[in-house]
Amino acid sequence: MLLTVSNETNSYLQFLTVLLIFLFVLAVTWAATRWMASIQKGRASGAGNIEVIETYRLTANKFIQIVRTGDRYVAIATCKDTVTFLAQIPEEQIHRAEASEISVPNFKKIFEKTINSNRDRKNKE
Repeated sequence: MLLTVSNETNSYLQFLTVLLIFLFVLAVTWAATRWMASIQKGRASGAGNIEVIETYRLTANKFIQIVRTGDRYVAIATCKDTVTFLAQIPEEQIHRAEASEISVPNFKKIFEKTINSNRDRKNKE
């Protein structure tokens, strides 16, 4: 009897140990990802002489981009191995999107819609 209690306690302790190690690794991974993201964000905003204004995907690996270099705006085509200059664009013709115009999907609404459609489907069955 004492041996079975000891085995159960040992199993719980092993489970808790593995769970704590998993949570520790998860926390370290999260922290490292946040740290690397802040480094990359710092590099991207950098000196401010080059900025990608807009990107339009043509195919899987072909894009047209409007890029600000200094005080000039240029259109370039980027492919897997090449970058091609297309045209210089006057600053007056550049239309920047306002922050309010850029819509970010609301995950909560999408999730609720999915759950409701699943409930409706189950009710019909």
